[in-house]
Amino acid sequence: MIYVNARFLTQKVTGVQRYAIEICKLLPKEVLGKKIVFLAPQGAMLNPLFKEFNSVVVGKLEGQLWEQIDLPLFLKRRGAPLLINFAGIGPIGYKNKIMMVYDLAFKHHPEWFSKSFQLMYNLFIPKSLKNSKHIVTDSNYVKNDLIKTYNILPEKINVVYAAPSSIFVKKQTSKEPIILMVSSLDPRKNMIRVIKSFNELDIPHKLIIVGARGTAFSDLKIPELRKKEKIKFAGYLSDEELVELYNKAELFVYPSLFEGFGIPPLEAQKCGTPCLISNVTSLPEVYQDSVEYCEPRSVTDIKNKILDILTNQKKRNELISKGFLNVKKYNWNKSAEDFILIIKNNMR
Repeated sequence: MIYVNARFLTQKVTGVQRYAIEICKLLPKEVLGKKIVFLAPQGAMLNPLFKEFNSVVVGKLEGQLWEQIDLPLFLKRRGAPLLINFAGIGPIGYKNKIMMVYDLAFKHHPEWFSKSFQLMYNLFIPKSLKNSKHIVTDSNYVKNDLIKTYNILPEKINVVYAAPSSIFVKKQTSKEPIILMVSSLDPRKNMIRVIKSFNELDIPHKLIIVGARGTAFSDLKIPELRKKEKIKFAGYLSDEELVELYNKAELFVYPSLFEGFGIPPLEAQKCGTPCLISNVTSLPEVYQDSVEYCEPRSVTDIKNKILDILTNQKKRNELISKGFLNVKKYNWNKSAEDFILIIKNNMR
């Protein structure tokens, strides 16, 4: 047997869970004659994907206790088979595992996270990485960061890119005066500077911010909004609702301070929306010349770039065309094939 840690089925879907779900949907029932089985805590049964993945409930605990006690006990009783860990820390003491790492923001910017989260990750992620048989990351930026930060051998790490879901498509929808931002309410997403930039602009557009706050993040202090009637916090939306907004928006902004990959701009590009994103970490690797870049710590630069794109139809059209070309490079089927090959190479 090959086992998948399906604890991610108990979590709200953000980029990490999206990656896990999309890859898992494309995994075969077996690899080299060994059946793939999804293991999950009881809370995962509430997720419709629990049945789709033919998951099995293991143990009685939940959360980290399940991952560190119930899961490894189950595996060791079955001879320590290969485990695929798509999210979180993974069972720290379990060595026969492939571990997915999306970024090291918790290491470089602990101030962005709750104290308990960053302490736990900084204590246990290095140990779990050291114990892993192999590591997968979502960009070369993260791979190089792992090598530099934790002195991990390059040959122990493979890069498998993320991709936009097939649900995100261009529709025959008229554009509206909307600037869209999609992200968790996380300090690293740079929302405050976007709001400040927007408040300095004299434009007819609304700023719609989609996303919810996660328990892992530190409190995000939203300043008093001078143009409250033009700024809307939409909360957590379904993919279908997101598709509609992406298609209606004239501009998508994503001036994140730190990303291991960054899926939302790809979703926007698939829907034919030009993107303004930050010029740091993994983003230039993923988006190259298909977007407009900004200096994320400069309110002035964000403001000027927003205005420049909104008042330049030619530039918007160029970004839309380049966006359609860029998204063709990222495909979940290709990523799943790469991941399956990694599994094969790490089987006993």
